[in-house]
Amino acid sequence: QVHLVESGGGLAQAGGSLRLSCVSSARILSINSMGWYRQAPGSQRELVASIHSVDSTMYADFVKGRFTIAGDTAKSTVYLQMNRLKPEDTAVYYCNVRAYRADVMGLVDYWGQGTQVTVSS
Repeated sequence: QVHLVESGGGLAQAGGSLRLSCVSSARILSINSMGWYRQAPGSQRELVASIHSVDSTMYADFVKGRFTIAGDTAKSTVYLQMNRLKPEDTAVYYCNVRAYRADVMGLVDYWGQGTQVTVSS
């Protein structure tokens, strides 16, 4: 069974940086995309950034120019470099890997347990 484990969260001051990592317990085949989502208290989970199998990246407008996503599909790992952090970036950050599985003949989502990021003003 695949488990995604995030690390790198914590407390940062506004303007500071954090780097999140997500490592899979087993190699995931046929990865379609890898990404990071976040969820603040009282809010829905939202997409922060994603990287696709053709190495194309996508960023939410609220992190463009500040966050950078990188991934290694061979190692089933994904990273999120977060610079110029703002208090509104405070949330639980979740990594996601979407992959094709032949046994279900479709795409499945794997999720990490989440890592807390808190940005103080």
